[in-house]
Amino acid sequence: MADLNESIEESQENNNLPKVFLHGPPEFSFILQPNPSHNFHILNPSSLPPLHQFLSLNPHHASSIAAIVCTGGYTVNADVLQLLPALRLVCTPSAGTDHIDLSECRRRGIQVAGAGNLFSEDVADMAVALLIDVSRKISAADRFLRRQVQNVSWNFPLGSKLTGKKIGIVGMGRIGSEVAKRLEAFSCMISYNSRNKKPLVSYPYYSTVLELATDTNVLILCCDLNDQTRHIVNKEVMLALGKGGIIVNVGRGALIDEKELLKCLIEDEIGGAGLDVFENEPHVPKDFFSLDNVVLSPHAAVVTSESLMGIRQIVEQNLTAFFSNKAPITPVI
Repeated sequence: MADLNESIEESQENNNLPKVFLHGPPEFSFILQPNPSHNFHILNPSSLPPLHQFLSLNPHHASSIAAIVCTGGYTVNADVLQLLPALRLVCTPSAGTDHIDLSECRRRGIQVAGAGNLFSEDVADMAVALLIDVSRKISAADRFLRRQVQNVSWNFPLGSKLTGKKIGIVGMGRIGSEVAKRLEAFSCMISYNSRNKKPLVSYPYYSTVLELATDTNVLILCCDLNDQTRHIVNKEVMLALGKGGIIVNVGRGALIDEKELLKCLIEDEIGGAGLDVFENEPHVPKDFFSLDNVVLSPHAAVVTSESLMGIRQIVEQNLTAFFSNKAPITPVI
């Protein structure tokens, strides 16, 4: 009987707390584990069922959800916002925000909090790792050796050195700056393209990606995905990069015209690609799998044990600050 009374009291207490909905896949529940704050009540703590289904089963919650925590691939667009009249905060642990309609949030006065600078070093590490892997054919060499039998000639294609290469970085923000810092150690010649020239950045600036590709050996994509950057790397850019050129993408898959990339790789119009992101995730074109000049990663640039601990803290801190009538600690808008 005592346990029942405690359960009723806990339920009543939760009903008086601001409501937060987890909008993501089942495994997304880790984001507020193991000890979420007592300042808010988590709805859908196992990330099941999806939002629309949850609201159809629990329509009374539609007018009480004050915040959503969402991950990439789970959109918060105008249709979702229309369902949640009490929503005042969208919080995402993702490095990007292309899954959130920022204009509509701004119009409705809804705050958006992101991951801040948490993932910049991890993503930069992955960008450089992919570049080294593609240029020195590390994964391809591993597959080559595993297929061999004893006493077979090691007739393996030559790789390309990284030292001294001309590197073009698309998006000289937090991640792009970290990539540049790492590549300086390889005596690479760095230039960049961004929405605007950065007054405090000393690297040469190119106003278009096409011009950048024409004058570099490698393109590394670190920019956001939006209407202006979708397919910013098209066939013309790939051909300008040239037969020995390498493309590394740690931004978003749709920054590249994926069909044209496959054609250029298969026809040896470019030298190789290192891809952590894909245009229609989680689906990856199977034609990539047979290409030895491609290194693939399952959108894992941000996933380290350290970053997962850090993002839990940031999400909790953003929610706690918001529900204490303070500004989020990593605001987007």
